[in-house]
Amino acid sequence: MCGIAGLISHRYRKEDGRRIKKAIVLQNDRGNGLGAGYAAYGIYPAHEELYALHIMAATDTALEQASSFIRHWFRLHHQEAIPVWNRRIGDHPYFQRFFVEPGISPAHRSAGEKSDDDYVVAKMMLLNKQVKGAYAASCGKNMGVFKGVGTPMDIYDFFLLDNYQGYCWLAHNRFPTNTPGWWGGAHPFNIVEWSVVHNGEISSYGINRRYLESYGYHCHLQTDSEVIAYLIDHLIRRHGLSIAEAATVLAPPYWATVERMADTAEKERLTMLKVIYEQAMLNGPFAVLIAHQGGMFSLTDNTKLRPMTIATGGGYTYFASEISALYEMEENPETVTTPRAGEPVIALYDQGAAATAKSADHRR
Repeated sequence: MCGIAGLISHRYRKEDGRRIKKAIVLQNDRGNGLGAGYAAYGIYPAHEELYALHIMAATDTALEQASSFIRHWFRLHHQEAIPVWNRRIGDHPYFQRFFVEPGISPAHRSAGEKSDDDYVVAKMMLLNKQVKGAYAASCGKNMGVFKGVGTPMDIYDFFLLDNYQGYCWLAHNRFPTNTPGWWGGAHPFNIVEWSVVHNGEISSYGINRRYLESYGYHCHLQTDSEVIAYLIDHLIRRHGLSIAEAATVLAPPYWATVERMADTAEKERLTMLKVIYEQAMLNGPFAVLIAHQGGMFSLTDNTKLRPMTIATGGGYTYFASEISALYEMEENPETVTTPRAGEPVIALYDQGAAATAKSADHRR
């Protein structure tokens, strides 16, 4: 049922969230008012080299404990409340953002935290585990996640998203079934650069969770969707798989399909991925959309039990659960397609525009 929408400018053109809001609000019937959220990339150019930690806390005590935790483990450059609309949405948490860099040099870190990203992942897992009532909604650079309990319009207005400018936007409208609707359980789910929205149900959650916990990830958010973000981080960032290889791991072809392959090298490659990463495979109906620092990509299960549609036009790629939502973002798309089951659709930034975009941000 859940609704998904995303847009990415291949040349780093920035815009506020109005187009993504139209696309996800059109899919309002795909939710039930118990969860919605947005992720935006490129929104913090003044702090683009720092990790932006978005923290939600149920009480002021939890917020103070989270702040103390962050000051202990990180070098804090700036802290402020995340601006919200003064009209309350029920009993909402406190929201703060912290712009930080790791507080311990690589030479003095534990073996599993040598890279800055590994360090941040480990500390955010620890914060979620140790600080009761506090949760890291996002922890990437030059990006942020804004989510909560409400409709897509509620959450957009609550976080004043007209005031942000990003070159990549992700949106979700939630219809929780087996898990509760609460602020931390809304989508997107984020870990460092990866932000994930999901429509469907992960019936392999138990084995996926045990697999991830053996590598230091901890699932606290009372929803099966959380494992997808951690699997993406584990497969691509930590194990160095390509996006296409990670997609094959998550939604692999059936064994019968592999056995029929005439290309021996491809057959061996797929067999290797299926055997090595068997516990990372996702079972159940799903469509996922993932944003990251290099672009955006979508994936459906290998029988396509949840919808995904794609459009392109004017230097943008658009993703949505419904074709009608694509036209809310681009009235005259150049192409409109529906990918085959298990087929990833990968949209990357134009690398020739990267230097121009970065220098433009610094001129602000």
